Amino acid sequence: MLPVLTDAEIGAWIGSYLWPLFRVASFFMSIPFIGTQLVPMRVRLGLALLVTMTILPSVGTVPQIDALSLHSLFVIFQQVLIGASLAFMLTMMVQLFVVAGQIVAMQMGLGFAQMVDPTNGVSVPVLAQFYLISVTLAFLSLNGHLVMIEIIVNSFTVWPITTTMIPAEVLWEMIVRISWLFEGALLMALPIVMSVFIVNISFGVMTRAAPQMNIFSLGFPIGLIFGLIVVWVTFPSFLPFFQSIVEDTFIFINGLQGL
Repeated sequence: MLPVLTDAEIGAWIGSYLWPLFRVASFFMSIPFIGTQLVPMRVRLGLALLVTMTILPSVGTVPQIDALSLHSLFVIFQQVLIGASLAFMLTMMVQLFVVAGQIVAMQMGLGFAQMVDPTNGVSVPVLAQFYLISVTLAFLSLNGHLVMIEIIVNSFTVWPITTTMIPAEVLWEMIVRISWLFEGALLMALPIVMSVFIVNISFGVMTRAAPQMNIFSLGFPIGLIFGLIVVWVTFPSFLPFFQSIVEDTFIFINGLQGL
């Protein structure tokens, strides 16, 4: 005779699979490179299911809550918040270079050259897209996607699935981290911006000395070409800067997790 399972037991059994899935799925739906429009939704969901089934034995005990009850909504919200917050930290690491590309493009007069970013579906300057492609290739070549999976796996050890909320100071540190995005972007774009700014000042002095010179027909193409040359000259320092940004991001995330 088969054992009879109650509704509460079935709900608790389903919840033991659903709670980790919500955290992992929200993480994979938001992280850079994988959680973009380039990767189909079914692929992301299948990857989330695969990772969840793999790490399920190491998740530990989960609260015995009926998955179909209203009390489960709080647990779902908590898991989605943790997964999306960790993904947001990684997204800022990538968007830093996009913001730096926008700053440089606007300063050198290349801001009008827009193209659609296939990962986000918005128009960005060509230079920002160039930096984004470089970051994608460098990050994947360094097995960064495996490190991202390690981050979400470690989160179950630091923040187990419970009915209590994650500490408020952790959320506050994540919010304050947004200022780091603009600081890093400005630090990366500062050498190029200052070089182009010096060229613009030089043309301003030349215009005062020779008012008959058309600054718009002469200064714009020269400033644009000079900006591209400076981007080419400073590009060898891109990889060390990218490495320092990635290390700083992972150190910050591990600090949040107490690792």
